[in-house]
Amino acid sequence: MIQKIADNIYSPLGFTTAENYAQVKQGHSKLKKYAAGDTWSAGSCVRRDLPEPFMASLFDWNQVEPMDGYTPFERIAIQSVRRAVEQTDINLHADRLLLVVSTTKGNIDLLDQHSALYPEDRVHLGTAAQHIADYFGIITQPLVVSNACISGLSAQITAMRLLQTTSYDTAIVVGADVQSRFIISGFQSFKALSPMECRPFDLERVGLNLGEAAATIIYKKVNRADEDGWMVMKGAVRNDAHHISNPSKTAEGCYRALRAVTASVPKEQIAFINVHGTSTLYNDEMEAVAVARAGLHEVMLNSLKGYYGHTMGAAGVLETILSMKALDDKMVLATRGFEELGVSRPVRLSAQNETASGRYFVKLLSGFGGCNAAMLFRKGGDA
Repeated sequence: MIQKIADNIYSPLGFTTAENYAQVKQGHSKLKKYAAGDTWSAGSCVRRDLPEPFMASLFDWNQVEPMDGYTPFERIAIQSVRRAVEQTDINLHADRLLLVVSTTKGNIDLLDQHSALYPEDRVHLGTAAQHIADYFGIITQPLVVSNACISGLSAQITAMRLLQTTSYDTAIVVGADVQSRFIISGFQSFKALSPMECRPFDLERVGLNLGEAAATIIYKKVNRADEDGWMVMKGAVRNDAHHISNPSKTAEGCYRALRAVTASVPKEQIAFINVHGTSTLYNDEMEAVAVARAGLHEVMLNSLKGYYGHTMGAAGVLETILSMKALDDKMVLATRGFEELGVSRPVRLSAQNETASGRYFVKLLSGFGGCNAAMLFRKGGDA
């Protein structure tokens, strides 16, 4: 059995999981609108060069602990891991401990900075991950999972599978990304960004917001689950290869991933499904189709993008942690920005926090290239 033993969320809303959960429960967000030509910070580099407005949740880098020799991406990842590790007594130097880094772009912001502070290879994801591992004295080789928007779940599934072997006893999974001109202008070229706060699954949704965060989950192989502990039950990745950016209209990959993790669970035991819910026209419609095809349209859904924006490689880890905290609180967190259902299937969302029942929840993600991932989590061991 695999159990979560610690976690941390490090974001513009707060530097601990407790701070983040309290802010989200109260409906708060750090999303801010940046007009064309506005000054904004990409890591430690000040930018003024985006021709179109965008909405994002970005760090105030004056509040992020400075670390000489480490990039902004590495700094937030390290700070999150450190806070999670402090909750445990794990041996970071053990040869049966694994570090998995989830990120979509890593140090790509270095391409925007005309600086000789870092060597050219620092932009490589493996190099950045090794610097994070070296900071903690981790002796095993870190793994990097970079699989578009599903990276955070793919990384957790990778950790789960390796813990099920005889190679590792403990896995640290950290997801992190920072924004840059490269990323934001890329989404602008897709016409995928909303100039206002995003509205997941809403009739008036027009696009997504972007965000920065790092989030860490530490998993451990156990013989007996704690009564109130969180267990990893199943994980699935399915790729329908429909299109480089557009999701499948029949939701083939998303449906198959969802069915793979829920087929053996009574739907009344599923408290909620935390969907990707990016607020784009096609993603939210596709997820609604997948949920309906899986016969789960009566299960509550929620999206957390209205609080953080799309945090890319951090999203799957951050949203898993918040979902665990919410179900500990017997709650389905509100979908911030949602008012009127704007998808073709009669799925259930709420703009208010709702009471939750059941001991399972599902985390769902989808991404470019037709990739889809789902994970099933359960509170407590066997009855």
